[in-house]
Amino acid sequence: MILLIDNYDSFVYNLARYVRELGEDPVVRRHDATSPGDIEALRPSHIIISPGPCSPAEAGISIEVVRRFGPTIPILGVCLGHQCIGAAYGAAIVRAGRPMHGKTSAIRHDGRGIFAGLPNPFPAARYHSLVIGRDSLPGELRVTATAEDGEIMAVEHARHRVIGLQFHPESVLTEHGYRLLARFLRGAEAPAHPTGLPDGRALPVRADGGVRVPDVAPLAFRA
Repeated sequence: MILLIDNYDSFVYNLARYVRELGEDPVVRRHDATSPGDIEALRPSHIIISPGPCSPAEAGISIEVVRRFGPTIPILGVCLGHQCIGAAYGAAIVRAGRPMHGKTSAIRHDGRGIFAGLPNPFPAARYHSLVIGRDSLPGELRVTATAEDGEIMAVEHARHRVIGLQFHPESVLTEHGYRLLARFLRGAEAPAHPTGLPDGRALPVRADGGVRVPDVAPLAFRA
């Protein structure tokens, strides 16, 4: 079972769909409607921390999830989730040089881990005005990808399988996002999704914490 921490963002349903298409069972929990004890009881094999409209300080349990479960459960943070990973290990979250909402950037990566075998660079969607401050990056985190403007686009923990992506792998504007999710979940190669999210329909997803996951999840992009 794959646990998705929902930071009140519609992108979580696109992530859940990819998880389902990859043969896994996604469970969505809101960041303010779950606890470490709940997560331990669920016994997820992986945790994904979703994007969201706020800062890590307003992301409920997200930072605690990284600190508590990072040593034992693989964690992927997307956008806000990526920033929560930075904050969990002591990085400052700062204003980006310029806001990037609904824009694509060329992502240049180190060719290792989940990026192995991907084109370098590749285009990816960005929806954020905050970033992990490079000058405050802790020793536990290494930068694995950057954008052409120099902003950090991905980090990975030196010892634990904790990975942050500032860009959105689940966006139709991101090439190879499906393969990135597959690499995180399976640790293996997977074919590129043939058409991204072609019809906007979400496959069934379990939800808890008072969240009703709709039968149809629109492809919502915040401008």
